[in-house]
Amino acid sequence: MNTYAIWAIYRHEMSRAFRTTLQSLVAPVITTSLYFVVFGGAIGSRIQEVEGVSYASFIVPGLIMLTVLTQSVTNAAFGIFFPKFIGSIYEYLSAPISFYELTIGFVGAAATKSVLIGLIILATATAFVDVHIAYPVAMVLLLVLTCIVFALFGFIIGIWARNFEQLQLVPLLIITPLVFLGGSFYSVTMLPEPWQTVTLFNPVVYLVSVFRWSFFGAADVNLAFSLLMIALFSAACILIIRWMFRTGYRLRA
Repeated sequence: MNTYAIWAIYRHEMSRAFRTTLQSLVAPVITTSLYFVVFGGAIGSRIQEVEGVSYASFIVPGLIMLTVLTQSVTNAAFGIFFPKFIGSIYEYLSAPISFYELTIGFVGAAATKSVLIGLIILATATAFVDVHIAYPVAMVLLLVLTCIVFALFGFIIGIWARNFEQLQLVPLLIITPLVFLGGSFYSVTMLPEPWQTVTLFNPVVYLVSVFRWSFFGAADVNLAFSLLMIALFSAACILIIRWMFRTGYRLRA
């Protein structure tokens, strides 16, 4: 494995994030703080508990997922789209780097940035509510896994997009609605049928459910089934990326 190439790509992407700290790190934290004020403060004062947990504490895992999913997709999509836009992608394609080394570099950097944002938001949440984490090690591992999975998805979007409009299209029209309808602010068991069954087709439900389990020790969906669905989604993303590089889909003019 060409670890030098992976490290060079990773370091370049991370340096870009730290050059735009306000946009990359501060803006998501401010947005999430507003969610805590509105949902945790205003609405939380009217909803006493959800599944034995105060509503303000209940939404903490969902708010973290809401931000890290969006950031993972956006960071990874822009990371691979920008070399396409300026034409430097051909330097990557002609270099002795395999597609999985290229993917590890870009996806690893995007996931790292999202994990940092997730941990900052978690620290921010403690300023608003009492945060208890039943399984802290599992919580960190699941956070990393989530960021990697959706960075892979964002990587696909970045290759697929032909312009900046398409780059913003999928996160705005697909990712954000999926996250909002994925149980970020409520338990899916609160939904009436058939919506409770319909929502199980949303992959975000499994991520939010298993992440909430690491906080409270209880999940909306069976834990093993959630992990299986996440593994299948990850495998599908890797296969699509492999196909894109092998065929040169929207990578070669």
